[in-house]
Amino acid sequence: MTVESTAARQPRRSAGSKAGTTGTKAAGTTGTKRATARTTARTAAAEPELVQLLTPEGERVKNAEYDRYVDGITPEELRGLYRDMVLTRRFDAEATALQRQGELGLWASLLGQEAAQIGSGRATREDDYVFPTYREHGVAWCRGVDPTNLLGMFRGVNNGGWDPNENNFHLYTIVIGSQALHATGYAMGITKDGADSAVIAYFGDGASSQGDVSEAFNFAAVYNAPVVFFCQNNQWAISESNEKQTRVPLYQRAQGFGFPGVRVDGNDVLASLAVTRWALERARRGAGPALIEAWTYRMGAHTTSDDPTRYRHDDERAAWEAKDPILRLRRYLESVHHTDEGFFAELETESEALGRRVREAVRAMQDPDHFAIFENVYADGHALVDEERAQFAAYQASFADVEGV
Repeated sequence: MTVESTAARQPRRSAGSKAGTTGTKAAGTTGTKRATARTTARTAAAEPELVQLLTPEGERVKNAEYDRYVDGITPEELRGLYRDMVLTRRFDAEATALQRQGELGLWASLLGQEAAQIGSGRATREDDYVFPTYREHGVAWCRGVDPTNLLGMFRGVNNGGWDPNENNFHLYTIVIGSQALHATGYAMGITKDGADSAVIAYFGDGASSQGDVSEAFNFAAVYNAPVVFFCQNNQWAISESNEKQTRVPLYQRAQGFGFPGVRVDGNDVLASLAVTRWALERARRGAGPALIEAWTYRMGAHTTSDDPTRYRHDDERAAWEAKDPILRLRRYLESVHHTDEGFFAELETESEALGRRVREAVRAMQDPDHFAIFENVYADGHALVDEERAQFAAYQASFADVEGV
């Protein structure tokens, strides 16, 4: 597997199989107009105004407002960003393969979103606190969480796998949008403690429709909380596209709550780094919250239980593959002579070693005690829990091997 490879493609419907091409003349005309309107809307949305420092071709774009946040970046740091993205993608691909092999119950891939996560993750300070959803594997990498620790929950052997306070990286949140409130409350708390650190909350475009997120925006604005809301707009909330979720760009929602919003090219690691540094520094100095909408794309399925071929088409994915975040940075590195073939070869070797380590670690994970679920439900025990424990014990015993059979 090459370091820039994407997940194996599944067969998808061709553009010619789209609905709305048959019917009566009147209905066909109406359907064509509607389809054209939708296509026009999606085409317009495909090239929005956003902060971009690297083009898809790897060319550096000057930006008077955000250049200062990355002007001092060294060649070593640029290579580090590239390494982060490559290893994160390799880990993600291995986790997807492990789920397909039955080693994990589920997996939420970040394929295509590496730049948004690595750029924003590397913008945080050690004393900042991160509240992720369940797809922030790249941010976890930046925070120093061992990638094998991310897999225990998806294998069903633990309830998280790491100490949140060890790396200031909260446990993954499966409930959609609730972490935005947790982050806001934590940010309000550190303000009362007199700390000058900041908090960042990650969520997707689908979660932006949740009431919890709107409530978090309001609390953060009213209390001037030092929190950055980082929305990875990967274009699809499972099978719902953007135009079915919002009538305005997501970053503009911040205006209604009284704080700034910025849309950044989420496939540009330099822009993601710069804009997040701006927002975090702003929060630390007491200027309040900000919303970042990272315009990116989920190249794979929502999770391994999803089939994106039912609602997406080849042409859409192909357009986004041309904006691949890893290839973009590689082109830039090669154009400014910050790398050689030896660097890429060594990284390929490191990538494969990571894949082997992840496989071995997952297969070595011990199953938890089946009866641990009944512990610590009540401090002093409870008759109903005792009854349920006994019922479960009888159920487990029914699977015992029978001699001679």
